[in-house]
Amino acid sequence: MKKICLIATGGTIVSKDGGSGLEPDLTPQELLSYVPELKEVAEISVRELFRLDSTNINPGHWIKMAGCIREEYENFDGFVVIHGTDTMAYTAAALSYLVQDSEKPIILTGSQKSVYNRDTDARRNLTDAFCYAADPRSHGVYIVFDGTAILGTHARKTRTHSYNAFSSINCPAAAVMQEGRIIRYFEPELSGKVKFYGQMNPRVLRVRPYPGISKEILTRTMDCYDGLVIECFGTSGIPAYGGFDTAVSEWARAGKAIVATTQVPHEGSDMSVYRVGKDLMGLGLMEAFDMTPEAVLAKLMWALGNAGNREELKRLFAGKVWMDTFF
Repeated sequence: MKKICLIATGGTIVSKDGGSGLEPDLTPQELLSYVPELKEVAEISVRELFRLDSTNINPGHWIKMAGCIREEYENFDGFVVIHGTDTMAYTAAALSYLVQDSEKPIILTGSQKSVYNRDTDARRNLTDAFCYAADPRSHGVYIVFDGTAILGTHARKTRTHSYNAFSSINCPAAAVMQEGRIIRYFEPELSGKVKFYGQMNPRVLRVRPYPGISKEILTRTMDCYDGLVIECFGTSGIPAYGGFDTAVSEWARAGKAIVATTQVPHEGSDMSVYRVGKDLMGLGLMEAFDMTPEAVLAKLMWALGNAGNREELKRLFAGKVWMDTFF
């Protein structure tokens, strides 16, 4: 029987209504007591790192999760991370960069309703996550939710209430779960031995332009950040009125790391199509192509935290990590 480490961080799955709304309350041991059949799936040990609503998860927590996995890596065959759904896609992307080429599975899951509820999706998601983690063919970082396994770098929360809360963006789902069976569609290959990282730079601003946006959002914040993610219109549209494009140029000349991505969920960016995007690429902007905004943000924080200079930063961001660029 596989030895699986349950890393608990909180979320809806362990929440109760304390009178002022749902908040994480159950211990990991109480959570497991609702799904006693998991004892037949794996030998489970528990590490509770936090008991947080995932709204309050930040890059410091990502580093602690990765550190826990590193400390316990040789002691277990896989890991299941219990997490709230609201920022789960960010954490899945971050762990994909902080723990690369893991031959052991690192599976994130949670639920839309607390395990305390009668009609919860928690029991199914927990069972599927542990079955996936215990399977000898599993490796790398995934979200397993509502019977679907999604690469950690391509997951996005797309529904607020429905049980199928997550979608796989610009990449097929890797597998589906049917009554404990795993039906795999593809299996990414590892590119080497597992690599752990312990640094991220959270000083990244993410800006989503809109018609009428002012340059002040950039000019007044430049000194506070080391990196900028711009979610362009369409394939590459960055506004050229009101000095917004000039403000982007000022960030570039100041040596800030800038990544261009798109607001559109599917099919990715292409900065070479329109002049409004192409002109700015000459400033040294990096392009996200088909990455999710969650993966872009996490990867830029990781690259900034581990690069010694500008060229290394570009190399790290452009490098393909766990199929973060599928096309």
